[in-house]
Amino acid sequence: MLIIGIAGGSGSGKSTVVSRLEEVFKNRIVVIPQDSYYKDCGSLSDEEKRVHNFDHPDAIDFDLLTKHIEEIRKGNAVEQPVYSYITCGRCKETVYVEPADIIIVEGILIFSCPELMSQMDIKVFVDADDDDRLARIITRDTQERGKDLQWVIDRYTSLVKPMHLQFIAPSKRYADIIIPEGGHNEVGVNILLATIEKALNDSTWLK
Repeated sequence: MLIIGIAGGSGSGKSTVVSRLEEVFKNRIVVIPQDSYYKDCGSLSDEEKRVHNFDHPDAIDFDLLTKHIEEIRKGNAVEQPVYSYITCGRCKETVYVEPADIIIVEGILIFSCPELMSQMDIKVFVDADDDDRLARIITRDTQERGKDLQWVIDRYTSLVKPMHLQFIAPSKRYADIIIPEGGHNEVGVNILLATIEKALNDSTWLK
C-alpha cells in the first residue's frame, strides 16, 4: 500500500491532479479528502458561518483523519464522514472506504499535521498563481457550493489569503514533489505518475 498526500492552496488544481491519477490507476486507488473531516459547524448561525475560519488547521478533525489513515494502513475499512458545504455540517450518512494499493489524502492543510504526515510515503504540493487560484475559487464556490460572489471575495480577502500565507504556502517545504502551474502541468504530473509506479514496484519505498 502506498499513501500519498496531495496538498496545495485552495483552487490550485489538486482535484485535477487527483482525477488524472484516478484515470491511470482506476480501481487501485482510493481518495480520502481532507474536506470530509471538517468539524461539524451545522449548529452555527448564518452570520457565524460567514466569519468562521475554515482555512485554519483547527477547523479539521485531524484526530479522526489520522486514525482512519492508520486503520487503512493496517488493512481495515473505515466509515468516512460526509460534509455538506451548504449546511457546514456532517451528514448522517458515511462513506465505507476499503484499503487499496494507493491511498490519496488530499487537502489544503494536510501538511500542517505532523501525525498525519508521518503516515505518508510521498508528499506532493500542487502550486499555482494566486490570481488563477482566486478565479477557480470564485467559479467553484458560486457554482458548486451555493455561495454568492461577494461572500467568496470577502472570505478570500479576510481568511483564505491570510491562512494560505500562514499555513499552506510554508508547508510546501515538506513536499517530495512540487507541481507548479496547477494540475495542468503535464511534465509535473508525469513525474508523479512515474514516481508512483516506481514506488509500487519497489518495496523499499513502503512502510
